[in-house]
Amino acid sequence: QVQLVESGGGLVQAGDSLRLSCTASGRTFSSYDMGWFRQAPGKERQFVAAITWNGGISYRTYYADHVKGRFAISRDNAKNTVHLQMNSLKPEDTAVYYCAADPDGVGWYYDRAEYDYWGQGTQVTVSS
Repeated sequence: QVQLVESGGGLVQAGDSLRLSCTASGRTFSSYDMGWFRQAPGKERQFVAAITWNGGISYRTYYADHVKGRFAISRDNAKNTVHLQMNSLKPEDTAVYYCAADPDGVGWYYDRAEYDYWGQGTQVTVSS
């Protein structure tokens, strides 16, 4: 079992920044594929960003088009933590943000079905 705990959400104004964090349990965190998804009211949960293990100490990052250039995903394996730095926030970024883990690294990084474990979510609200 992998437990994920998110933090860092809140209420900000358009143009502001926030950094979300997700801390995971598990001894082999460095090999997990990690993703961030978000879900706005009445909408499906959508892919935001992922950082996947590429073997050794190599990782790849991926972003949804709607956050590319504004958001950045990173990880600190010593702390079993993945971060999502969100800059130039827009009201349409308002959603509950979820951290997800895939210890096996099988499947597509943007596919919710790839991820076996999910955090409880953290609310991000961006006012205009």
